[in-house]
Amino acid sequence: METTLAELSHSHDQNSGETRNRTVFVATTARLHFGFFDPSGRTAQPFGSFGLSLDQPWTRLTLQHADQNLVTGHEADRAARYLAKLAEAHGIYRTYRLDVSEAIPPHAGLGSGTQLALAVGAAFRALEGLQLSAPEIAGKLGRGARSGIGIATFEAGGAVLDSGPRDGGLPLLVARVPFPAHWRTLLIFDPQSKGLDGADEVAAFETAPAYSEEARAALEQRVLERALPALDNENFGVFCEEVGHLQARMGAYFAPSQGGIFTSPRVGAVLEALRADGVTGLGQSSWGPTGFAFADSQAEAERMLAIASE
Repeated sequence: METTLAELSHSHDQNSGETRNRTVFVATTARLHFGFFDPSGRTAQPFGSFGLSLDQPWTRLTLQHADQNLVTGHEADRAARYLAKLAEAHGIYRTYRLDVSEAIPPHAGLGSGTQLALAVGAAFRALEGLQLSAPEIAGKLGRGARSGIGIATFEAGGAVLDSGPRDGGLPLLVARVPFPAHWRTLLIFDPQSKGLDGADEVAAFETAPAYSEEARAALEQRVLERALPALDNENFGVFCEEVGHLQARMGAYFAPSQGGIFTSPRVGAVLEALRADGVTGLGQSSWGPTGFAFADSQAEAERMLAIASE
């Protein structure tokens, strides 16, 4: 299942009309990143990617004015940095109470950093009455330089395809298609492992081999002409085939950087067991270690969960 957009709401102290008593609540969910069309970033149309919004896990936070700065909860240090950077960028030097009550697991391939940044930015925007789009928030906080999947799913959910960075700007949304409501996504976690990030991620891209224009165009064409129409028509088999095709190429390309087709051998073992059972729509999200597999019904998802749990 998928979520359709980030949620944002306000509450007020009913005994006061002062702005400083307002509390802003923002909630957003994780995303899957299926892969890039040009993983090297060196063709005439670098990167470009395909991904999907999920309906869990969540990042949830509240923001309000306060007598002194206080940031609490999950990922508090990173959330505090995002808030301070936004306030400085807009020349606003008030004090805030920010609480992150729930957070998408970090370094798991689920887009936690981008979703946290956008959630903090959306709360700051609402509290201070600013005109600030999700791409603008991402740009100010250094998110979305290669992939626009997290930005696009934050705005409206669905299965999305982005252009990759263009003319020095962030990736643009190329297409968005709803994910069929009765389909299910099985997530496979490994809390003992983590995906590449920071300097290791930069080094992986810098040392990766070049990718051909022809290979890039072929991957994008398959998503545009087969994967997205399959979602529209609820053709589960074709959709899974195309996700599996993209995943196979990403796994082979990044294997030298992440120690194999899958970052986590434990997740890889579960995915191979599902593959042996005939599941084709599976893979690893971004750098992992989180794996995923698709089912066309709740009953099938429960059957796959039983296999994964053996």
